[in-house]
Amino acid sequence: MALRSDFTQADLERFFEENLVDEVECLVPDLTGVARGKILPRAKFTQDRGMRLAESVLAMTVTGEAPDSEEYDAIISPSDFDMELLADPTTVCLVPWVPAPNRTAQIIHDCYFADGRLVDFAPRSVLRRVRELYAQDGLQPVVAPELEFYLIAQNTDPDFPLAPPVGRSGRSETSRQHYSIDAVNEFDPLFEDIYKWCEVMGLELDTLIHEIGAGQMEVNFLHDDPLDLADRVFYFKRTLREAALRHKMYATFMAKPMANEPGSAMHIHQSIVERSSGRNIFSNIDGSPSDAFRHYIGGLQKYLPPAMAFLAPYVNSYRRLVRHAAAPINIRWGRDNRTVGIRVPRSSPETRRVENRVIGADANPYVATAVTLACGYLGMKEKREPSVEATGNAYETPYELPRTMSEALDMLANTPALAQVLGERFTTIYRLVKELEYEEFMQVISSWEREHLLLHV
Repeated sequence: MALRSDFTQADLERFFEENLVDEVECLVPDLTGVARGKILPRAKFTQDRGMRLAESVLAMTVTGEAPDSEEYDAIISPSDFDMELLADPTTVCLVPWVPAPNRTAQIIHDCYFADGRLVDFAPRSVLRRVRELYAQDGLQPVVAPELEFYLIAQNTDPDFPLAPPVGRSGRSETSRQHYSIDAVNEFDPLFEDIYKWCEVMGLELDTLIHEIGAGQMEVNFLHDDPLDLADRVFYFKRTLREAALRHKMYATFMAKPMANEPGSAMHIHQSIVERSSGRNIFSNIDGSPSDAFRHYIGGLQKYLPPAMAFLAPYVNSYRRLVRHAAAPINIRWGRDNRTVGIRVPRSSPETRRVENRVIGADANPYVATAVTLACGYLGMKEKREPSVEATGNAYETPYELPRTMSEALDMLANTPALAQVLGERFTTIYRLVKELEYEEFMQVISSWEREHLLLHV
């Protein structure tokens, strides 16, 4: 059973009663995708209670800092006003690692200003905004994320390199085990808990595979509405981290956690259907690729480079995007070609879709989904034609994506079309927060600098 698409307040109350819920976690995804919010007794919770949370929790760096600028203060008041939190009843599910008989429920909340307007710089609001642009044209985006992650041995020293965890055999992986069933079976107790918990939550996972890296896995989700899928990814990340801790290991969605292993991505498959008929607009009546299909790809090619600050949101993210490391360095497109940034999988005309392969696993699922749909939307509106299809090894092509966060932020600041679709205020907040994160990072002296520069230059 998926997250509930038509749950009402009455259904929510019945859910609490039937599951003996005595505590509720009220969650708000922040800019990084971290769950913020409040925990309260079931007796104190109502959907429209209007709990409050400071605006600033949606506009902080990953280290919890806020930009100090007039531009920032014009959006986030120095008075740090409260937002009203209203529960989305369609997202309610149990916290599966809390044992019976007394259970905890979790439910995602939307953020509103005091005058009743949706907070425009909340990540969930941004995805709602882009989805509504499609709805105004009678269209419905359909997405399916593929999320990569690493299982790693517990390590409390941030200066010590990470390593794969010990499996059932008592040994760690020392080589790459792409698609190995036996390598996945090494962690059967962990994955049994994950699948059990995800079933309780209604997340509807599809397949689990072992990816290229040592200890690297991938989970696929069934295709559905973009907001529903972003909610599932948000919940899954939280669930996986908790399950890993209970099995004495870490799970990380960091884009490049280990120097000699490939990075982790969040590939998003996307198609667009007519709301009235359910017809996939990427295909003509005769089954051939449509103009909308070409223009969608053209939009991704035009706008993915300046959108990379959203899709590769940390300085570490750009370590993944290097040649011959199972990650794209370009915005080429091709059919059934995993070396390009924009892949068109083999499919029937009814299921014709585009796969965005440049997004990192560290990206906020709401922001990443909104941004890739925004790029395609602009392409269709502007009728952008794609380049000639890439048919060879695109890893050999020149770099076409920004190489650093600084470069990505400069490109974003000079692309007003993206800000118009995503929202000017959200884009400004995001850019300012990421600029501050980059400044924080540049104050850190790395071990590489101490090793190779200290006594040699």
